[in-house]
Amino acid sequence: VQIYDTLKIVENFVNDIEIPTIAAINGRGIHWEMALMSDITLCTPDFILRDGHFSMDSGHVPGDGMGLCLQQVLGIKRGNYMMLTSGSMDAGECLELGVVNEVVERDDIDVIDICSPNNTHHEIALAAASRGKMVLCEKPLAIDSDQASEMVEAVEGAGVANMVWFNYRRVPAITLARQMIDEGRLGRIFHYRSTYLQDWTISADVPLGGPTLWRLEKEVAGAGVSGDLASHSIDTAIWLNGPIESVSGMTEIFVKERPVQGSPTERKAVEIDDVCTFMARFSNGSNGTFEATRYARGRKNKNSFEINGEKGSLYFDLENMHQLQYFNHGDPSHIQGWRTIMVTAFEHPYMKNWWVPGCVIGYEHTFINALADFLKGLESGEGTHPGFREALATQKTQDAILRSAKDLEWVRID
Repeated sequence: VQIYDTLKIVENFVNDIEIPTIAAINGRGIHWEMALMSDITLCTPDFILRDGHFSMDSGHVPGDGMGLCLQQVLGIKRGNYMMLTSGSMDAGECLELGVVNEVVERDDIDVIDICSPNNTHHEIALAAASRGKMVLCEKPLAIDSDQASEMVEAVEGAGVANMVWFNYRRVPAITLARQMIDEGRLGRIFHYRSTYLQDWTISADVPLGGPTLWRLEKEVAGAGVSGDLASHSIDTAIWLNGPIESVSGMTEIFVKERPVQGSPTERKAVEIDDVCTFMARFSNGSNGTFEATRYARGRKNKNSFEINGEKGSLYFDLENMHQLQYFNHGDPSHIQGWRTIMVTAFEHPYMKNWWVPGCVIGYEHTFINALADFLKGLESGEGTHPGFREALATQKTQDAILRSAKDLEWVRID
């Protein structure tokens, strides 16, 4: 399958800027917004993307270590993107072996893209910033607020561009919601209601740990859905409705013990939250309710929100990501009702850079939109949102939710 030349798409967003060379440090998985831009050979444990062509029969990269991938990928680089993947090594082992330092010290790399597990973000970001590299980071920013604060200090002290991959801000329908709020179409906001529902961990046979299920292991992930799904919900809420002042949270672990990935006879206690439900008070006086869970049978990736204001309301559901529902109280009473806006027109955010009106874009395009915004921020000198400091606000909210759930009381966010 030939991959569309995404670099041409990105060029629709930016004018006169040299595309920086980006090195992604990854455990397993891939930031597609980068891979699609590349004309290099991209090595991962499970496939090879060569000159824009996806090949399954190429199989695995010979050998297991990131060092070999470094040699292969950096040695044949012809584009602006390098995927440094760890093969069977996890990111922690790569840190111990000094692979990260080898990458960040290279003069021909401008940006470090951190897409490794949560417990590696801090060390990689500090190393990159200390060498003057721009830093992109997967969410959540860190394991906890203390680490996140140090990361903010590092990038701001070094004066390097930075961004966190809260990609839902780049869903055109969500960006349109922000535009409509800024235009005053909802008026004073009363309620913000959010759900993020999945169902993939319900079985007690799902293991934890290892290269693909590290999100279920506290030492690596830091938290459960409160730091994963809810981090997206919190960032979107803050972006649309302003700062959160205080929270009251409740969490639960439904499966108390799981097998360890790669060691089926070994079992380990589960320490991360399976579900996170919390109430929030926003600085604008509105109330919020949030639910994030991986135990909603039948819901695969239902990321939704509803905002109720004095003049109208908005509703969004990621499972219909090209639609935004809108109720306008200003309509004549005999025709009032919820309307569905198909967010595919050139007048809508980002869409003029893609296809003709009526053609939808997908999940992967939100990352491309984010990368384009990052490049535009370099071009204008104004930076890109959300940066590390904004992600720190989300991290503090996550930590406050867990403290509240533990102490059974409202927690104010510093």
